Parts: sequence; structure tokens; C-alpha cells
Amino acid sequence: MSVDSTVTHVVAALAVVIAASSVLGAAARRLRQPPVIGQLSAGIALGPSLLGLAPGGVYETLFPGQIKPVLTSVAQVALVLFLFAVGYELDLGRLRNRGAVTAVSLSGFVIPMLIGAVVVLLNPGGFRSVNGGHPVDAKFTLYMAVALSVTAVPVLAGIIRDQGLAGTGPATIAMAAAGVIDALSWPVLAIALIGGGNGSVGSWAGKVALLSAYVGAMFLVVRPALKWWMHRPGALMAHHVPVAAALALASAWATSALGLHVIFGALLAGVIMPRQPDGAPDSQVLNPLQETGGLLLPVFFAISGMSVRLDGLHASDLLLLLVICAAAVTGKVAAGALSARGAARLPWRDSLLVGVLINTRGLTELIVLDVGLRAGVIGPRLYALLVVMALLTTAAAGPLIGPLHRPADTPPTRRTGAGAGAGTDVETGTGPGTEQTPDSGQVPAVDAGPAPRP
Repeated sequence: MSVDSTVTHVVAALAVVIAASSVLGAAARRLRQPPVIGQLSAGIALGPSLLGLAPGGVYETLFPGQIKPVLTSVAQVALVLFLFAVGYELDLGRLRNRGAVTAVSLSGFVIPMLIGAVVVLLNPGGFRSVNGGHPVDAKFTLYMAVALSVTAVPVLAGIIRDQGLAGTGPATIAMAAAGVIDALSWPVLAIALIGGGNGSVGSWAGKVALLSAYVGAMFLVVRPALKWWMHRPGALMAHHVPVAAALALASAWATSALGLHVIFGALLAGVIMPRQPDGAPDSQVLNPLQETGGLLLPVFFAISGMSVRLDGLHASDLLLLLVICAAAVTGKVAAGALSARGAARLPWRDSLLVGVLINTRGLTELIVLDVGLRAGVIGPRLYALLVVMALLTTAAAGPLIGPLHRPADTPPTRRTGAGAGAGTDVETGTGPGTEQTPDSGQVPAVDAGPAPRP
């Protein structure tokens, strides 16, 4: 295929992917589901599982093998820019919250990890048969533990907004905990993947040392240099966006060269990017990269969907899918509910709502699965099962929220009368004159941080 023909096919494929993802994403939103459900469904529909069954070779004509590496590269660039924005929005100072958020975060991360590891250890033969010859070893076990413990912060933010939960106690705790869980997931995933499955202890230790040196250089050398460059006399704000994009791509290349996925470098670049004096990210840097990454993310969903070969699943895989879904839901919902009940003293209904919210996976789960597939930790059949699990657990959030969310969950208004003006906050209703009921869902002063864009 000539260069001109390749460009023509890529442009046509991108048009189809973005249009289909936009239409099905909007349809999902109308059904009160996160757009990621429709966007991933579009990828599956455009892949070999559905479009590939159409007569006349439509799938091969629209997505010939020669352009798939180009589409994959576009998808990875979209991920790099989007995750740089995620890292830039992540305020590590906010991760020092105590009480309810700490309890929900740790239990919502550790307990699902333990359950995921136990499921693998109790049924290694089942995972071995579905994993396409990939080893079921300690690396695989740790990877599966992480895959069952993640929470999708951007998708969760969208669900909270669409379901009218913004400002409620359960939503505030869930969003703050999801941010901490996200921050914990990436380093553990890096540990699971570094060194390769057949690497020696010396090779693994060498790569860990190189990665540690790289992280140290980013914080101790690159970050101060960026601060000087961005705050030097005569610096123009318009020049900061190209610098940020170059930093994200270069850092992604560096971690890829060290044997990790490009997403780790992108996240690290976002974390070390200098912020404004008040600690907030610079919107003139954040918004362009966030919007560019978001515009191209449908390509990532399409590539993820095309990698799902539903026609390759066996009838016996359904049982393993049920086990994976049960483990994923039980670990998240139980951990979130019990910890919210114990640490925040929330009513059981609100505590269950916290568990349901942190059970949302969506985009973050798809990134983790894509990393595992490309690293050779999981095979196509297990990848398909885990994608279905991510879709089911994310889609279940809306229907489960309905019975748990009541009008009483909204923040109470300020009580009128005596004491109403004595330090009461008009927006949240907190202060000396606020009436607190056991079912109000309000919790004391939990800072969830800025809500990422879905």
C-alpha cells in the first residue's frame, strides 16, 4: 500500500471511528449511561466480532491491516495527552486526607486486590486455559489483582454529575477515594509489569534502579528547570502548551524504553508539571491538552473494541466471566460500604452508595487491560472477558444508584431562625445552625479535589 493510499485509508477510518463513537456515546448518555459504554460498543461493532461478519469484506476494506499500526499510534498519543492532563490535575497534597477517605481508599484498593489474587490462586487452571498460553505466574496474579481494584475517576465524575449526586456526602467520599485509588494503582501496575515475565532478578533490579533514577531526575532536575523556564522574565503563556506536549511525549518514550507502557511516563510528566502559586493546574495549559486527548480518545476505544474477539470465546468462558464479575463487584462494593459505614458513620444506604460508586471502572480499566494485552500478560480471550466485565460493572452503576439515592441525600439547606447567621455556610448548609440528620449523607470536611472531566 502506497503512502497516499495509507493516508486515505487512515483519514477515512478516523472519520468512521469518531462519528460512530460520537453517535453511540450520545445514545449511551440518553440512556443515563456513561458515554464510554457507547464509545467502546462502537469499537466492538466496528471490529471483527460484528463488522467483520458482514459480507463483501467490508471490515478488511475499511480497516486493512496496514493502517492498524497507524491507528494504534494515534490511540497511544491520545492516551499520552489525556493521561498527562490526569497527572497534571492530580494534587498529591490532597491525598493526605484522613478518616473516611483514607479508610475507603485503602479498603477499596487492597481488598479487591486480595480477592483478585485469591481468585487466580484458587483457579489457576481456568485462567491458564483462557489466557492463550501466557503464563499464570506471580506477575499475572499481581496484574489481575490490580485489574480488579481500579476505579475510573473521569467516568465516576460523569456519573455523579448525571445522577445529580454532586455535593452529597457519598459522592464526595467516593470521588476523593477514587483519586487515591487511581494514584495507588499506577505504581503497583508498574511493579507488576516491569522486568518482563522471563527476566532474571538482576535484570528486574536493574530496570527498577533505572526507573527510580528516572523518576528522581524528573522531580529533582526537570521540574525545577520547567519552573525556571515558565516563570522566567518575558516568558509567553502560548509557549507553555508545546513545552507540556513535548514533555508528555518525551517522558512517555522514556518509560517505554525502560520496558513500561507509555502511560506511566505521561502520568509522571503531568505530576511534575509546575502548577500555579495556589497549587491549581494552569487551565491555559491543561485545557488544550485535555481537549485534544479527549477528541482522539474514541480512537483508543475503537482499537480496544476491535481487540475484543467475541467470536473466539468458548461456552466454558461464561463461568469464568461470572466468577470475575462476582469478585470484582463483591470486593469493591463490600469494601466501600463497610469502610464508609465504619469510618464515616454513614447510614447503610449511603454506605452502599459509596461502594457502588467506587465500583465504576470504565476508561481506567480499559487502559489497564490495553497495557496488559500489549505487554503479553493477558491473551485475547481473557482480554475480551475483562472488557465485558468492565462494561457490565460500569453500566450497572446507574441502575444501582437509583434505589440508593434519595432526595434526603442532597446537601441540607441552612436553617432559618435563631443561630442561622452564626457562621453557617449558605451553599453547603454546614455550621452551627445546620440541622444534621442521620440520613443526610453529609460528612465532615472531605476535600475531593477538582473533578476531572469525563
